[in-house]
Amino acid sequence: MRQVGHFIVDGVGAPSGRKHQIWNPSTGEIQAEVTLGDAALLDRAVATAKAVQPEWAATNPQKRARVMFRFKELIEANMQELAELLSSEHGKVIDDAKGDVQRGLEVIEFACGIPHVLKGEYTQGAGPGIDVYSTRQPLGIGAGITPFNFPAMIPMWMFGMAIAAGNAFILKPSERDPSVPVRLAELFVEAGAPEGLLQVIHGDKEMVDAILDHADISAVSFVGSSDIAHYVYKRGVDNGKRVQAMGGAKNHGIVMPDADLDQVVNDLAGAAFGSAGERCMALPVVVPVGEDTAEKLKAKLIPAINALRIGVSNDPDAHYGPVVTPEHKARVEQWITTAEEEGGDIVVDGRGFSLQGHEKGFFIGPTLIDNVTPQMSSYQEEIFGPVLQIVRAKDFEEAVRLPSDHQYGNGVAIFTRNGHAAREFASRVNVGMVGINVPIPVPVAYHSFGGWKRSGFGDTDQYGMEGLKFWTKVKKITQRWPDGSPDGGNAFVIPTMG
Repeated sequence: MRQVGHFIVDGVGAPSGRKHQIWNPSTGEIQAEVTLGDAALLDRAVATAKAVQPEWAATNPQKRARVMFRFKELIEANMQELAELLSSEHGKVIDDAKGDVQRGLEVIEFACGIPHVLKGEYTQGAGPGIDVYSTRQPLGIGAGITPFNFPAMIPMWMFGMAIAAGNAFILKPSERDPSVPVRLAELFVEAGAPEGLLQVIHGDKEMVDAILDHADISAVSFVGSSDIAHYVYKRGVDNGKRVQAMGGAKNHGIVMPDADLDQVVNDLAGAAFGSAGERCMALPVVVPVGEDTAEKLKAKLIPAINALRIGVSNDPDAHYGPVVTPEHKARVEQWITTAEEEGGDIVVDGRGFSLQGHEKGFFIGPTLIDNVTPQMSSYQEEIFGPVLQIVRAKDFEEAVRLPSDHQYGNGVAIFTRNGHAAREFASRVNVGMVGINVPIPVPVAYHSFGGWKRSGFGDTDQYGMEGLKFWTKVKKITQRWPDGSPDGGNAFVIPTMG
């Protein structure tokens, strides 16, 4: 059986440790094992990072950027291999897997411009003969704890910015699909990065706690469920670390009466069911405004959903593949049952779906649930599967209130031809990322990603300039050069007192 190991420099004597099984979600078979590390293994990785980071931080930003450029080229050259490896462990179809890699690569492209974005501020003549300037300096060692649903994108969101800024980085990916993160680290060394600058260690809660408690790790970035995000944030901050922790989501799509319903249905097919709904920016709740809109939308959704093709991860004609594990399949199907018990109308039922020839795979058919209300637990919680819920709103005010009052505040979209309504909605809705006729409003790499409420803990977003702020600290220098006169020149005056 294939074994997935850690990617660290000092792996000598690393214990065999506990193992975690890696499924092939399309076949339902165990295809590999990954070794789970412990605190002692983390200590060795941190020691290596401490040894290599000062020289990397002293390397001028232009040379660091060249490593990023070369890494970008290697990712592009190995795109097919990475996508196939990712699909085999996660289950998402090849096109989705390539999108996973590509969205991470876009942050690497932004990191290639690190010489420009690292520039500080300068004020000449802030006081008599006094200049003030600032510089951004790395924190030292950063760590990332990443989820199973984007095993390429989210690691690159984190380590791309952190390393370009001059830090060393230790990545703990999900043990469910760990092979792509290891391959990324291999390519990073091939790109010219010093060995030990990017290390990958595998583990479960024991390793997470070791990272959060380690005195030499200055900052931790996390993406996962909200309960764990809150735990990571609190424990990390209590230990004096800088922490950003992104949590769950329940993104809404508001459909106004004037929306192009054919376009809405096409967008929902991808946003709700793509990647089997295992995306924190999926769109699992659609909110038609008015009964007429709701009935027309449902009538168009049913045939579109029934036309979706579910297939194995390497089926080029499949719209989506299996979910990641048998436990997750059971969890999603239980949420469908719960919604039904709570009074939801199961319009299209994906429970019990079986793919011919792959009956042991972790497949769930697309599911549409109507007449869902805000009181239902299936609405309040994240399902994270190919399930679309219809929550009917009587008017625009209720449509604004639904996502605003929800515990999660990651993303929201509004579909309309009315510019005033779109502008009003974007201004008032209490959600961190808004799409106007855009179903999945993930910002481009030179902006930043982050939700509100229980979707994000911490004060800084992922990637872009927000990412740069998170992975650096600002040093402010006030300087004066006396003119050399016998009396030493004018007495020093603090600039703000000038």
